[in-house]
Formats: sequence, C-alpha cells, structure tokens
Amino acid sequence: MNKTILITGASSGFGRLTAEALAKAGHTVYASMRNTTSRNAPVVEQMATFSKDHCVDLRTIEMDVQSQTSVDAAVAKIIADNGRVDVVMHNAGHMMFGPAEAFSSEQYAQLYDVNVLSTQRVNRAVLPHLRRQQQGLLVWVSSSSVAGGTPPYLAPYFGAKAAMDAIAIQYARELSRWGIETSIIVPGAFTRGTNHFAHAGQPADEARVSEYEAGPYANFGEQVQKAFAAIVPPDADAKLVADAVVDVVDAPFGKRPFRVHIDPTQDGADVGFTVTDRLRAEMLHRVGLSDLLQPRIAE
Repeated sequence: MNKTILITGASSGFGRLTAEALAKAGHTVYASMRNTTSRNAPVVEQMATFSKDHCVDLRTIEMDVQSQTSVDAAVAKIIADNGRVDVVMHNAGHMMFGPAEAFSSEQYAQLYDVNVLSTQRVNRAVLPHLRRQQQGLLVWVSSSSVAGGTPPYLAPYFGAKAAMDAIAIQYARELSRWGIETSIIVPGAFTRGTNHFAHAGQPADEARVSEYEAGPYANFGEQVQKAFAAIVPPDADAKLVADAVVDVVDAPFGKRPFRVHIDPTQDGADVGFTVTDRLRAEMLHRVGLSDLLQPRIAE
C-alpha cells in the first residue's frame, strides 16, 4: 500500500538513500532539506531526475528543522497535496568531533537543537494529523553509541543521540493508544556512504585543542578515526540502513519491530538495548500499563 512519507535531513547519507529506496518501493516520499534553491539545488535536480528515470514519486521539499515556522509550512504542504501523512522518519542530524572540553556550551546547544529539538518541532507539526487518522509510524534514526562501545572525541554527538533515543521511547508509549507505531533504527559505524565525518564540526576553543595536542592526547583525533575505520568491514554499505527502513515501513500494522540494529562493527549495542528495553517493558507490566507496548487498532 502506498504511503506518504516525510524524511528529515534527506539531502545526503542515510536520509537520501532511504528516500530513494522508499520511492522505489512504491511510496510517495518527501525528501526534506534546507536551501533547496541554493546550496542543495543540485540535490533537488538529481532527485527530480531520479524520480523521472525510475518512474517513482520522490519529491523534495524545503524544510529547516531548526525553524518551527519552516517545519509547519512543509507539513501543511504535504497534507494539502495528499490529504494525509503516514510515516515520519527523524533522520536529520549533525556530528562534532574533538575534545569534549574544547566545545563551547553554545556548540553543545546547537548540536542538541539539530539532533533532538528538531524531532520535537516535526512531531508537534505532524502528530495532530496522525492522531486524527489514528494510524501512523514514527521512524527514529538513533545510534549504536547510545548502548554500545564508543570512541572518545564524539561527546556532543553521542550525548545528543542518547537524548533523542530516550525521547523516542517515551513518545512510543504516549502514542501507542492512538494507533501510532514506533520503530527505532540503530545504525552502527558506517565510515562510507554518509557525510558524518566529512562534515563534522570542530571545537570552537582552538586553544583548548592545542593543549590536548601538546599533552598526552597528541594526534589522538587521528588515532581515533583510524581505529574507528579499521573495525568497519570493507563491505559495510550504508544502503543496509535504507533497506531496513523499507522493511519496517512495508511491514503490516502491529508487526513492526521496536528496534532494528544495522551494525557492521558489532559494538554490542544490540545486547545493551535488549537489556534496557526489557527493563522498561517489565516496569510497565508491573504497574499495569503493558498495553502501551503495542499500538492500539482503531475501532
């Protein structure tokens, strides 16, 4: 069944790969991004060509996830065009790399805004429609860093991803009685096929960075990146994430997995999440709220 799908941060990486894969699977996909008439104009043109060449319905839409006004306008256009929206994929994100101490508090706040607050803006715009429909799906792109082994020098990003994952869990419980499902996608380390490392932000306090470089952490950033890349299998393909999302979207109501792990490095996140998700589920059973673990079918 064709679904209308909104993907945030779809100009590159997991977002773009998933937008193309979902369109090829027969869905109407809105690939959202900023600067559709300037910096991302070539992406808009490429996606239009992709849509034409593959005879699919892949559309680009201007949306700045850091602006509630922009998010509201994009969602309103999707509803006006289609009368509904069925799936939202929270994918927009940004990475910063360097000593945790060298980032300003403003940089932490900015990263939190992109990776976490953006999901709240989109949810506030789209959830009234999904609740009226009493059906829908939220797909959250988390990270194995939340529960698996993690390298240093990525504290702002890992902190933001952990916050987003925690919020996704709470939303799942608060939306299940509306018939809205949740699936959390947990990618591991993919050093190819995404722009995370290539476009990663740097610490604002260069003097603090210099102190680390002059001390026992000299060249540590390079060491971390080399070690990270060494454990990623050469055949690790970011398209695996896109394929996993397609499988989730195409699964029948009530059969969609709560978490899906796509981790070429096997950093242990699947084990960690299994434990924490089970503990949370057991608490709901204890207090008589176990119905929140499954979406309710609209009567």
